[in-house]
Amino acid sequence: MSKRLTQNLNSLYVEAANRLRPKKARKKIVAYVESYDDVFFWRTLLNEFENDERYFQVMLPSSTSLAKGKKSVLMNDLGSSLGQNMIACVDSDYDYLLQGATNTSRMINQNRYVFQTYTYAIENYQCLAECLHEVCVMATLNDREIVNLEEFMKMYSRIAYPLFIWSVWFYRKHRAGAFSLLDFCEIVKLEKVSIYHLEVSLDRMHRRVSHKLKKLEQEYPKALREIEMMKKEFTHLGVTPDNTYLFIQGHHIMDNVVLKILVPLCVVLRRERENEIKELAEHNTQFQNELTCYQRSQSGVEFVIRKHTNYKDSPLYQRIRNKIALFLENIE
Repeated sequence: MSKRLTQNLNSLYVEAANRLRPKKARKKIVAYVESYDDVFFWRTLLNEFENDERYFQVMLPSSTSLAKGKKSVLMNDLGSSLGQNMIACVDSDYDYLLQGATNTSRMINQNRYVFQTYTYAIENYQCLAECLHEVCVMATLNDREIVNLEEFMKMYSRIAYPLFIWSVWFYRKHRAGAFSLLDFCEIVKLEKVSIYHLEVSLDRMHRRVSHKLKKLEQEYPKALREIEMMKKEFTHLGVTPDNTYLFIQGHHIMDNVVLKILVPLCVVLRRERENEIKELAEHNTQFQNELTCYQRSQSGVEFVIRKHTNYKDSPLYQRIRNKIALFLENIE
């Protein structure tokens, strides 16, 4: 009997379990997420809404297998079991921008028990331009600004923006095979990055984007009017030429853009700090002691960028907060 109940776990079952707890016990709301990487992000966010009356338990969609991903959260029995005591927390991917063009998009945008990132994924928040300098400081303990990372991400976004609109257009038209997400990311990646000459990498990317845009405009001239309309629509959805990187595939932005800059940048910042220690040390023993102390205090930039939470003031993060607050108001 216990096994059958677990297999058919739904919001009503969680509610029944809550009723069996002592009167003073807090109500539990189960929050299903897509993968291990998502647990910390949603745990941190939902923690803000816990009080003496309720708490959240963040879980993967299956306790009987290693199945993960959006489909595991939404497209099995869990999808129809969501309710006041069971919610789903997922990456938006393109589904937010598809605005109901697919079944998944309709469910994510219309179901009040489904909460989405609005950015493509959690990684996009971790790569928020305003936070990148702090990430470098946390990793290297060196506050010198060698690169204006906020401005760089704006420049990157402005170049990618027109081709990004086309990318979403193909997915809205269910023609992803003609211009896949993989194709798009291959064009807007950074190559041969030098932190002292980032404009060179941007120029290479700009040439690839321009070439593809010209080709698409020639092959799909009838789409041009829709593309212009989508740009206006996307403005209302929060997508602008300056912040397009927030809506591009998160893994791509993390691995093929941001870390390609931050990793060598942090190497330079650490080398600067080590040279400073060497110059100020009065003797070799002091140098070795200070150097060891500094090295022990450092953190890997890949670790820091995935664990910081400095993105909490961003407008899209506030949107998630607002929807959760509204959900809780309606069940109290």
